[in-house]
Amino acid sequence: MAAKKISVIGMGASVIGARLESEIIATVRAAIARGVNFFDLAGGHASIFPAYGKALRGLRKKVYLQVHFGADYTSGEYGWTTELKKIQAAVKWQQDSLQTDYMDFCFIHCLDEDKDLDAYQKNGVLDDVLELKRRGVIRHIGLSSHTPALVNRVLDMGIIDIVMFSINPVYDYGQGEFGIGGADDRQALYRRCEKEDVGISVMKPFCGGQLLDAAQSPFKAALTKPQCIQYALDKPGVVTVLPGYGSQPAMEEVLAFFDTTPAERDYSAISAYAPQEALAKCVYCQHCQPCPVGLEIGLINKYYDLTRLGDALAREHYLTLDKTASACVQCGHCNGRCPFHVDQMARMREIAQYFGKRGKP
Repeated sequence: MAAKKISVIGMGASVIGARLESEIIATVRAAIARGVNFFDLAGGHASIFPAYGKALRGLRKKVYLQVHFGADYTSGEYGWTTELKKIQAAVKWQQDSLQTDYMDFCFIHCLDEDKDLDAYQKNGVLDDVLELKRRGVIRHIGLSSHTPALVNRVLDMGIIDIVMFSINPVYDYGQGEFGIGGADDRQALYRRCEKEDVGISVMKPFCGGQLLDAAQSPFKAALTKPQCIQYALDKPGVVTVLPGYGSQPAMEEVLAFFDTTPAERDYSAISAYAPQEALAKCVYCQHCQPCPVGLEIGLINKYYDLTRLGDALAREHYLTLDKTASACVQCGHCNGRCPFHVDQMARMREIAQYFGKRGKP
């Protein structure tokens, strides 16, 4: 049977657990009916697990579940641990509640400091995870973290297929509780994930609602949900964005993203608040479009950046574009539209020289 694709918008579990079980079941089933098939299970409430178990009866093979090794709900509330026996008991309880005998994605849960990973290894949890994958109980191993350096350390191990990471302009610009690492560090991480074929599932795309409220936003202006979702989807490596919604109307509001226009998803206004280190660097936002000669400038930049990291597939993608950077006529249209002040004309010359004259002009 062919593998099913991951829905680009999934469902987080941050708020749904506060609802009645009947509402949780109805919302999950409605989401599946609307094409959502990727569900994260790092919620604030233990009640989500039996409710999801009931919601997924007859539907389990239609969805992917993110189960977190280190999230402990056995007390009835959310807890966090790196102790092997506690994690084993917690995972068994989650699986029993979910009525499933396998996990699509097992996440090494919420490791933000080196000492957390060291404890995870010392306590035998990582070995246990690897053994469960060997036995087929776990299909894929992931990591959830807010710290680029820690993610890079785990990527060096070569054991993970996916990273759950917080992506929004607040954190990417070094603000907020989880704004860890500079803009360059975070962008480099996203590119590394794409290069190494490690997917990113995005948590906190709305920054806990902060970005949606002008009074709370560091940018002193409210972004919309479609703008936040598009911002995350534009980052290299991202395969799905996981907003938390607690009801069917809230779910429909999120999924209305697919009915919005490019103008409604345009988040370029954040450039006015970008730190100096984030300016003059392409973020692949496509605000420069349309190009008068039909260049896909954001993709050209992305493939170039990835190729320079050694991504052979990105090189092939670039060379098979309908039009490559060598077709640029230096009209300046893109420079005038770029909100991040990138000299795209110079970039096109640089990229064309780097790749030579290969590819379609």
